[in-house]
Amino acid sequence: MNLRELVSALNDFASPALAESWDNVGLLVEPSPPHTVNTLFLTNDLTEEVMEEAVQKKADLVLSYHPPIFAPLKRVTWKTWKERLVVRALENRIGIYSPHTAYDAIPHGVNNWLTKGLGTCTSVPLHPSTAPSSPAEGTHRVEFCADAEHLDAVLSKIKDIPDISCLTTLPVRVEGEEQTRVSLNCSQKALLEVVALLSQNSLLYHKTEIFLLQKPLLPHTGMGRLCTLSEPLSLSDTVERIKGHLGLRHVRLALGAGRTLESPVKKVALCAGSGSSVLKGTEADLYLTGEMSHHDVLDAVANGISVILCEHSNTERGFLSELRDALTIHLQNKINIIVSEKDRDPLQVA
Repeated sequence: MNLRELVSALNDFASPALAESWDNVGLLVEPSPPHTVNTLFLTNDLTEEVMEEAVQKKADLVLSYHPPIFAPLKRVTWKTWKERLVVRALENRIGIYSPHTAYDAIPHGVNNWLTKGLGTCTSVPLHPSTAPSSPAEGTHRVEFCADAEHLDAVLSKIKDIPDISCLTTLPVRVEGEEQTRVSLNCSQKALLEVVALLSQNSLLYHKTEIFLLQKPLLPHTGMGRLCTLSEPLSLSDTVERIKGHLGLRHVRLALGAGRTLESPVKKVALCAGSGSSVLKGTEADLYLTGEMSHHDVLDAVANGISVILCEHSNTERGFLSELRDALTIHLQNKINIIVSEKDRDPLQVA
């Protein structure tokens, strides 16, 4: 596939608009066009060892779940390992694409995969995603009626206000009089100016309606998951299920206040990777994530919530095999998709 065609297909699989605002997702490194992709190489972390594996396996595009370029690069030299990744990629005509938190949000993504370690359960996003393109512009809609005497002067002043969009007029009959219904979208800042303008004319102001534009929630999409198990499990059995799903011999466990290994677990709040900000304040029997700060663990424990920490990328990496199968179908078997054998969590139990 042509690289740009493939990137478009990857964006359809998980829209970059679903990623968190602080994230750096999408195509990060692009070889000079035209660039054909025969082999797509999947990894959780793009390290130098993994990059060499991608070169050896003649990859044309690396899909790295974590973006290897996050903080802006001021230069591309051989001095730092992230700069060297870019050099090696361009020298070998390998593109780099990262989905990161877009894959966290989608219904068929990383967090959904993580729920499968709990057994039969229902789950909902902890922080639902909103439709990225609806409404297209503005935070508020303002509607008012004006007669012919005031219409042109008001519209002229409104058009001078920045951040006004979707301005429309419609003839209407109000209390037997011919008037014009004006509708516009505006930002929060522009709303103050519009209201100030309309308040100068009491007739206009009393006929003004203001609506908050809220984007609709996307079903089953968002950050984190709150899982309700079909049957309660003991905490010890839950730990064993999670270890089996992630292929781990050990996890870190903090018992909630008043809890034991035999305490029942019915509700689990989880977040792949670093879950403190996503899980915080959620009522559950158990928090499951890769890593949390010491003080956030203490807060959870004090509230009677047990915590399982598996190390950051251990809660993500296992998704790659499922991703390979899903992308094979999504891309209609047009390219070869392989999963890195060198990618691994940097932390080991000694």
